[in-house]
Amino acid sequence: MKSTKNLALGGLLIALVTIGTMTINVPMPATNGYINIGDSMIFMIAILFGSRFGLLAGGIGSALADIFLGYTHWALPTLIIKGLEGFIVGKIAVEKTSESSLKIRDIIALLVGGTWMVAGYYVGGAILKGSWLAPLDSVGGNIIQAIGGGVIAYPIIFAILKTSIVKVIKEN
Repeated sequence: MKSTKNLALGGLLIALVTIGTMTINVPMPATNGYINIGDSMIFMIAILFGSRFGLLAGGIGSALADIFLGYTHWALPTLIIKGLEGFIVGKIAVEKTSESSLKIRDIIALLVGGTWMVAGYYVGGAILKGSWLAPLDSVGGNIIQAIGGGVIAYPIIFAILKTSIVKVIKEN
């Protein structure tokens, strides 16, 4: 029963990241990509449900959004970058079950995960464009995306932890 629950939860979290990424996105013609709020979903999932769900939902959900939005050239780098972003945040932050457990460690997790995402997309852009200079124009947008994701995620995580929903999901 637990594996069925985890499969269903994983699918739901992947869909949440995909929808979050696709709902609000700003195309960046210079990078042939876009800025989105999917990072906030990845951050929430990683902090609330841990590194495994952060890895799967972050990677698969974000890659699916790239495919659905027509940015297929970014799907593989995104799978790796966003998956590892969720894993990193989940590993550093550790799963939360109550609002009192939100700590400075969570802020550090968001900063490290966001930094990884910015660096990952810089390297991915260099590989796709064949130049280490070309992806420099994406760094600012990715920094804004990472900070924005944290600013959006943190109060939502806090609000969710005021309820018993995460505890109920994990127990059943």
